[in-house]
This record gives sequence, structure tokens and C-alpha cells, in this order.
Amino acid sequence: MIIASKTRSLLRVLIAFPSISLPQPKWVSTSTIIKTQSQLPRFQDHQSALFDDKVDTKKSDYEPALVSALKSCSSLLAVSQGQQLHCFIFKSGIDSNIFVQNSLINLYAKCGFIFDARKMFDSCSHLDSVSCNIMIAGYVKFGYLNNAWELFDKMPHRGCVSYTTMIMGLAHNNCWREAIEVFRNMKYAGVALNEVTLASVISAYSHVGGSGTCQMLHSLSIKLGLESLNLVSTNLVHLYCIHSSLDSARIIFDEMTDPNTVSWNVMLNGYSKAGLVVLARELFERIPNKDVVSWGTVTDGYVQVEMIDEALSLFRLMLQTGLAPNEVMMVDLISACGKSMVIIEGQQLHCTIQKLGFDCYDFMQATIIYFYSACQMIYLACSQFEVSSKSHLSCWNALISGFIRCGRIDSAQHIFNEMPQRDVFAWSSMISGYSQNGQADLALELFKKMIDSGIKPNEVTMVSVLSSIATLGNLKEGKHAHEYILTNSIVINDNLSAALMDMYAKCGSINMALEVFYQIQDRVSSVSPYNAIICGLAMHGHAKLSLKIFSDLQKLVFIEPNSITFIGVLTACCHAGLVEEGKGYFMSMKSLYKVEPSIKHYGCMVDLLGRAGRLEEAVKLIWRMPMKADVVIWGTLLAACRIHGNVEIGEMAAECLAGVEPFHGAARVLLSNLYADAERWDDAFLVRRQMQSERMMKSPGSSGVV
Repeated sequence: MIIASKTRSLLRVLIAFPSISLPQPKWVSTSTIIKTQSQLPRFQDHQSALFDDKVDTKKSDYEPALVSALKSCSSLLAVSQGQQLHCFIFKSGIDSNIFVQNSLINLYAKCGFIFDARKMFDSCSHLDSVSCNIMIAGYVKFGYLNNAWELFDKMPHRGCVSYTTMIMGLAHNNCWREAIEVFRNMKYAGVALNEVTLASVISAYSHVGGSGTCQMLHSLSIKLGLESLNLVSTNLVHLYCIHSSLDSARIIFDEMTDPNTVSWNVMLNGYSKAGLVVLARELFERIPNKDVVSWGTVTDGYVQVEMIDEALSLFRLMLQTGLAPNEVMMVDLISACGKSMVIIEGQQLHCTIQKLGFDCYDFMQATIIYFYSACQMIYLACSQFEVSSKSHLSCWNALISGFIRCGRIDSAQHIFNEMPQRDVFAWSSMISGYSQNGQADLALELFKKMIDSGIKPNEVTMVSVLSSIATLGNLKEGKHAHEYILTNSIVINDNLSAALMDMYAKCGSINMALEVFYQIQDRVSSVSPYNAIICGLAMHGHAKLSLKIFSDLQKLVFIEPNSITFIGVLTACCHAGLVEEGKGYFMSMKSLYKVEPSIKHYGCMVDLLGRAGRLEEAVKLIWRMPMKADVVIWGTLLAACRIHGNVEIGEMAAECLAGVEPFHGAARVLLSNLYADAERWDDAFLVRRQMQSERMMKSPGSSGVV
């Protein structure tokens, strides 16, 4: 009776602690947050029996109430109140109860007091699988994976909860392959899985599995009768979307009887990431309970396809509903404004960011600096930098990138020198800046300083380094860079492999470029490596092989040629004299691949027709161009006229070229040589005399390959 009265008095004090505010998750549905908060345990409900003085509470009666109170502390992360309960339990001598012990382990594990949880775990004489599962969950939650593995291996009995806890924990720590291996062991041990297990496995496969895993996991869910559960269906939809199987994803989504907001958002995200904004908008309009993630996902879809006006319009509609944006949406929008140089709307978003208090975030400050520098308003970018936190490198890096974007490499170097410390992004930005500004020697010099400073470069750094080497045409330096990439296990993604091939091609070693291509061909996921090898082969005159690789590209379902691809293809046709084939490729650009020909493509066609002597056809093509012909177009036609001795068209081309650039010395030399070839010596002498009187000079040619 004395113990019971102490229980009442102590718990009355514990119940009186202030309410605990929970952080709002940013990228989950608000409906889920509301539901979670409404379901949080209330101490008053759990302890009603203990507070009733009229009831004679026995020891066996208040032990369940203590377990409930500890569960409440765990849910609210109220470790201080839980520790007070632990003291009372210890003094009362009831700490040997297995349910109380597990509740205490759970309290400390959930609140991040792993050492205390382990002490409690080790002090218990009789532990069951529940105790082990709780401890494993605490380990994996806070990244103690080795401890989790050790305890998992020692467990006398591993059931569904044990395996599921390990799978979820490994997936949470980005150990996707290890999570899948545990799943395989679980199946081999004959342990039945539940919907949480399967959902976690699907999530792991979405990061490492190929497209074939979609059907395999889908079939497994049907076999287990779990496909109708929202948790499993939503993860399957996500998996299909990741592997661009949107039709299959939509079939599963449409079969869901009661999709929640998360399910809607997953399908919506699949359409948005694929650039299918029309389908995304149609689906968005059908969502019964739109949250900020729903609005943000469609907005991001518009941003991805550079439909900034529609994105901003949708943002205004969201504000009219009374729903406030989150910081992720604001970063997305203001970055898009910078990319599209939409200044007024971007400044309005800046005001909104300040009103909502989002400018306290370092990544937001860096984004605002990027916006102003991208809009060529570098003075405002500097002003934002002055009020930003100098202790965070993201703001320094944003300003450096801004100066480089505006061509102020010296100012970027000054900021770089002033940095309190430099990370790989700062070094990479400066190396890229020098490379883009034609200072390849300085880029390589800075790269060597980066290595000496102990900073390991990444694939972005190496792309800029290889670009600088390609500019210099230094094959020996290029081989050293390639060896460095392999030795230091730098990930060779599509951009880096394309840079390697481009470097070898421009340094005169097309065979090495081909060797790189064949090594990475099976794991290519974008068109850039194909562009590099097609253009490189065309540049070296290997037209037949270049067009063969283009033919292989056309057979791929998941990769389509782009504007750069067709420059390489048309160049190959020029070198091989394949006029009709070239015309066919040129026509297919718009009709098959929806690629609008640029002036460079027209230049390739003029060169192709000119080399074949079809000068009248080339002139007709020039007049049909949707843009005004530049110096290259007229110069190409003039050179073809000299080769084929067509003085009439040559004179017209020279006159048009002079209209675009009056002091183009090379064009005058071509015209003079054209007259000389036609034995019109007076005209040739007149052109040369005019060049001398106007002091025009022809720039000498040069080569970086020796």
C-alpha cells in the first residue's frame, strides 16, 4: 500500500511536465503528420488507474501502467521523464519484470542513449527476442551497424521482426545490397515476411536493382497476397517509376482501392521526373487531399522542362489555398528563376523567403547568391554573401561560381584565397572556371595544388581537368589523369567517360577513346558517351564506324540522340561524302527525334553539299534557314566554290560574308584564290590590293598536337 501511494504521487509529478513540440517533417504528407500527432499516447489516459485514490492499487496493477508511461516517454522522446520513472522502478524493486526491462531499453534506444540502452540490456538476466529486436533497432537507427550485426548473429531465435528490423536499418543507412542479402537469408531460413519487410526490400531494390527486379518483386507480392496493401503497392509504384515503367506503375496505382496522399504523390513524382507534365497535372487535379508535397512535385515537374511561367502560376494557386510552401519548394523555384533569368519574380520569391524565415538556412542563402549571380546581378549576390553565414562553405562556393559565371575569374580567385577552408566543390569550381576561360595551364596547375593539399577530387573535378588537357592536346598528361582516376577509384559516370573519350580523340588517340567506350558501353545511361565517340570518330575521319555506333544508339529504347549527336553524324557524312544519307539524318532530326536543327547543323549540311559540288542546292538551303547565316556558313560555301571553281556563287558568298563581317581576311584570301584559279588575274590582284589598303591580315593556323 505504501508503494502504491508513492507511485501515485511520483507519477502525478511526472505527468505535469510541459508539452513537447515535435519537429515537422518536410517531405511527408501533412495528413500523415496530423494523424501521427493525434495518435500520440497521453499520459493521463495511461495512468488513470494510478491516479484514482479510491482504488487499492497492487504491484501487479501498476506495472502495466508503468510500461505504458515508458512507452509514452519513448514516443515523445521524453528521456528526462523516462529516467525519473527508471529511478522509481529501481527503488521499488520491480526492474526484474521483463516487460519493464524491455520498455526501458526501448526508451533509451529510441532517444539515442545507446550506451545506456546497452547497459540495461546487459544487466538483464533473462532476455528474449523482443529485447534483442529493440536493441538492434536502436543500433541501426543511429548507425551502429557493426553492433547490430554482432547482436543479430548471436540471437538464438530470429523471427520476422528481427529480419525486418535489420533490413529496414540497413536500408536506412544506404546499405542497400546488405539489406537485400539479409532478405535472401530470411527466405532461405524459411521465415515468413510481412508487408513491412516486403516494402523495405522493394525500397532497397529501387536503389540497386535493374528493371527486371520490378516484375520479380511484383510477382512476389501477389504470391504472398500483399499487393493490395497500400504500403506495398506504393513502394511498387515507386520502383516502376524509377525504372521508367510508368505504364506498369499506373496500372498498380489505379488498382489501389484507397490510395493515400503519399501514394498519389509517388505516382505524381514519377510523371514529373519523366517530364510528362501534362499527365502529372491531370493526376494532380484528381488528388482529393493535396499537401505541400503534391504542389511541390508538380511545380518541380514544370521547372524540369523549363516551363517557369506555369511553375510560378501553380505556386500562386497554392498560396491562394492558404497552404504555405516549404523551403524545398522555394529553393526549386528561385533556382529556376536564376536559370531562366526571371529577375522580378525571383526577387519576389526572395521577399517571401525572408517573410517565412527560410533565409536562416545556409543552403537557402547559397541559392539566393546563385540566383543573383545567374541573373548577372553580381553586386546583389555580394550583398547577400555579406549577410550570410561565413562559417558555411556553401555560400563561399556559390559566390565563386557566380563570379566565374560572369567571367570574373580574378574575383573568383580572390574569394577562393580568402576562404577559411576549401572543400572539393571550391577547388572544382576554380578548376572549371580556368578551363572554361581558356586558361588550361592554370587549371592543371591548380589541380596539382589540390592534390598536394590533401583534397581528393571527384568526377566533376576530373571532367574539368580532362577538358583542359584536351585543349592543350597533351596526350601524356591525359594518360596520367586517366591512371589517377583508376588508381583512386573515382566513379566513372557518363560525363566522366565522355570527357575521357573527348580528351583522347582531341589528343590524337582515337583508339584509346574507342577502348574507353567499349569498356563502359553496357552501363551507359545517357547519350553523352555516345556523343563523344561519334564526334571523335567523325573528327578523325572514321565515318563508317561513327555511323555504325550511331545505328547502335538508335536501337536503344532508353537513350535518344540529341543535338550534339547529329553534329557528329553529319560531320561523319561530310568526311565520307554520304550526301543522301546525310540529308536523311538531317530530315529525321525533327521528324523522328523532335530535335530542332541549329545553325551548326545547317553548317554541316552546307559543308556536305558543298564538298559534293551541289552548290546550288547548298544556296537554296541557306536561304531556307530559319536563322540568319553567319560567317561560318558563308565561309564554308565560299571554300566549296573555290574547290569546284564556281566563281558566280563564290562572289555572292564573299559579298554576303563581307556583310556579316567586313574585315574577314580569310574570306578575301579565298576569293582571291578563286579568281586566280579561274585565271581572272586582275580581279585576284584587286582583292589583294584592297586587303593591303585596309591592312587586313589572315590569322595563321596552329595546332596543339605535336
